[in-house]
Amino acid sequence: MEQIELKFGELDGKRIAYSSETLFYVQVGRYKSSFKTRYTIKGSLGQACFYYVGMNVGNGYKKRLLMQDDTLAVQYS
Repeated sequence: MEQIELKFGELDGKRIAYSSETLFYVQVGRYKSSFKTRYTIKGSLGQACFYYVGMNVGNGYKKRLLMQDDTLAVQYS
């Protein structure tokens, strides 16, 4: 049986538990349209946050950071 090591991080005051197999998605949308995945990061909350913060949004664009199906952060312009 394979052991899964949990890692812990904090984002906007929320404590997050994840493993090396957890998928993080950085998504972008515009106006009322649905979000489209720009980046998929496996097992690294720090790298996912780096891509999320580095993405500029403006003029009706929006972005969000997801962990599996849970929304961690959203920003609207």
